[in-house]
This record gives sequence, structure tokens and C-alpha cells, in this order.
Amino acid sequence: MSVTRATAETFAARVLAWLAEDHARIGGFLGWSGESPDSLRARIADPGLLLAVIDYLLLDEAMLLDACADLDVPPETPMQARAALPGGADYHWT
Repeated sequence: MSVTRATAETFAARVLAWLAEDHARIGGFLGWSGESPDSLRARIADPGLLLAVIDYLLLDEAMLLDACADLDVPPETPMQARAALPGGADYHWT
């Protein structure tokens, strides 16, 4: 399945909203990314932030599977969305 940039951006925004539903999840993202709640609001349409949201989700398989179940998407969706965002075509595991 091919994911467009617009679809990927929408998916990443949904993931960010999902993270924000739980204090521990959003706190983990804020700590990992160095973002603040204010910077999240200011950068919500920034492709770099959206890519970071997906990258954070990909760090933890259990969290990824929980998000996919809650958002009702297949588990391969995050990687497909990542590939559709600017700079997301290549994923480096190291």
C-alpha cells in the first residue's frame, strides 16, 4: 500500500494525539525529543516533528502495537508513513 505525504502527516498527528492522551506516553516523548508542550503546538505541521513522532513510536514495539490497535491501523503503517515524510525514506537502526 502506498502512503501519500498528506496521509503520513495525518497519521503522525493522530499518533501525537494518542501519545498526548496518556501523561507517561507524552512525557516520554517530550523527554526523548526535547520538545515542550508549547513547541508541539507551534510545530504541529512541521514535517520534522511529525517524523520524530513516528520515530519515537518505532522505538518500542509494545507501544507501536498498542498505538496501531488503538488507531485501528495495521502494524506496518508507521514505517509506511515514515517513508512518505521528507527525510523518512531511509531508516537507520544504529
